[in-house]
Amino acid sequence: MDGHTDTRMTESAGAGRDAESVSTFVESFAAQLVEAGMQRMPARVFAALLASDKGVLTSAELSEQLQISPAAVSGAVRYLAQTHMVSREREPGSRRERYRVHGDQWYEALTNREAVLKRWEAALREGVNSLGADTPAGRRLAETLAFFEFVEGEVAAMMERWRVHRREVFGDR
Repeated sequence: MDGHTDTRMTESAGAGRDAESVSTFVESFAAQLVEAGMQRMPARVFAALLASDKGVLTSAELSEQLQISPAAVSGAVRYLAQTHMVSREREPGSRRERYRVHGDQWYEALTNREAVLKRWEAALREGVNSLGADTPAGRRLAETLAFFEFVEGEVAAMMERWRVHRREVFGDR
């Protein structure tokens, strides 16, 4: 990496951390998220926020670190906020927004998916009724509905176990 990159990454890397290693992690983790189905820019922005010591960066910091336009940052943050993976907040005494990743972002993202599952379940129930439970398509929809209902119950139980585990490992935050 060139000297400009090292300077650029220093603020996001944090004191005592190797900027090149941070950049390598950000791009590597973002690639994993993309492979799992996330869009590229939101994946890079999320990974950069996750790797920052404070979990908070401004649009300018993200643009500079990732070498992307402010518009790309804005689009990525919009997606990440809609999926509850980051939040927007104002810098005190400023009009500038900063973006925060929370320690419970995975919980929030999964909880948001639970609402999606409920909507899918309702649509599938309607489909079973419309197509007829005794038709091949109706049986296929009923099995899909049963799967989503099962997953919803498992996610709810798993999230409760996670809350207990988190308290035991990390205490009340």
